[in-house]
Amino acid sequence: MSENPITVQDKPEFWDEASLHLMGRDRILKKLIPRHESEWLAPSATPFVTLARAIVGHQISIKAADAMWQRFTEACGRQPTPRSVIKLAEADSGLAGLSKRKSEYILDLAIHFSEKKVKPALWDSMDDEEVIADLCAIRGIGRWTAEMFLIFNLQRPDILPLDDSSLLKAISLHYFSGEPVSRFEAREVAQAWAPWRTVATWYLWRSLDPAAVQY
Repeated sequence: MSENPITVQDKPEFWDEASLHLMGRDRILKKLIPRHESEWLAPSATPFVTLARAIVGHQISIKAADAMWQRFTEACGRQPTPRSVIKLAEADSGLAGLSKRKSEYILDLAIHFSEKKVKPALWDSMDDEEVIADLCAIRGIGRWTAEMFLIFNLQRPDILPLDDSSLLKAISLHYFSGEPVSRFEAREVAQAWAPWRTVATWYLWRSLDPAAVQY
């Protein structure tokens, strides 16, 4: 998360239009959005940091992910770079307490960036599915991680991460009285959110946790 206060200038250019659209189309979001009217998707970190943090946070709570990320950054720098991660791995293969698999994935990610096997400069000009395909070619990155990158780094406005357990939990809570929901049911609910499904997802995340999610 950014150390500096988020200003109006940092707001994604589509945010206000999207919020108004969603409040007009969805009775739940009409109630949720005004609770966070002075907040929005934060400015992105570097592509490497966004991906590394998403790997750390995969399938664990926000609180646990934040604690793990803090230990990791204390060991290799507040804004980790591929070089600092590779250097840390030489002395600590567990990368400051990450699981064996996550430490392997982040090291592999660092090597991909260090050896220029990925070209982040091209991602901004690629469509969503092209970016997902490019990222999923990297070991340890699946569709969920790629979608987090699209949301938090590229700030694409219409991403619906159906593999995200928190999103499904929020949809269950607000639209199905707490009953479990399938991805099909979640997709049906989200039809009304297009073309701003990223924004709807962000507000639903906030409805579950007072701390903003950030990768």
